[in-house]
Amino acid sequence: MASSFASFAPDRNLKRSGEVHVIVGPMFAGKTTALLRRVKSEVNLGRNVAIIKSSKDTRYAADSVVTHDGTKFPCWALPDLSSFKQKFGANAYDRLDVIGIDEAQFFDDLYEFCCEASDLDGKILVVAGLDGDYLRRSFGSVLDVIPLADTVTKLTARCELCGKRAFFTLRKIDETQTELIGGADVYMPVCRQHYVNGQAVMEVARNDVEARKIQNDLVVKAAAALV
Repeated sequence: MASSFASFAPDRNLKRSGEVHVIVGPMFAGKTTALLRRVKSEVNLGRNVAIIKSSKDTRYAADSVVTHDGTKFPCWALPDLSSFKQKFGANAYDRLDVIGIDEAQFFDDLYEFCCEASDLDGKILVVAGLDGDYLRRSFGSVLDVIPLADTVTKLTARCELCGKRAFFTLRKIDETQTELIGGADVYMPVCRQHYVNGQAVMEVARNDVEARKIQNDLVVKAAAALV
């Protein structure tokens, strides 16, 4: 029996494994606030922490993660995650316990970084980002890291139109590219009913704009033909 127990005894030479905690939800759901709350609690426990955000996000500050209500925390603004270890410094990286990643949907190498940092380097990762774009399609690689996660937290906002729980993000302007960084001037959190109704209204508006454009083009061409 002793040998049987010995075969299941923990190997003291094994490196400590890390953790992955994912926070998702629509815009204005408090994802960055939840990320900062978790990171600050780790700081209070005496752990070394660092936060990374995408350099694409310059809405509030270039070198800080900032919530919609103005709470700030210093961060590294990077175009990709693979460069973090080199820029942070190998020795400093080895001493890190916790890495927060904000606006994670903008990092194409999110999955690879989370695998390496948690499985091989023993880091605790707190990943916050949008799970869907304004068309409710998967946004970036955020959903790809869910199979790696120890925990997944789905946050909701309040529907801007009725006050019910909001699960989706509605784009208020006539732009169709997936990556369009903005705040309340561009997006609003909405419930399912107002998302569906809002999309229908936006489609009518787009069709009207397109029809007017075609009509104007025809008028211009007709005027040019008379000259």
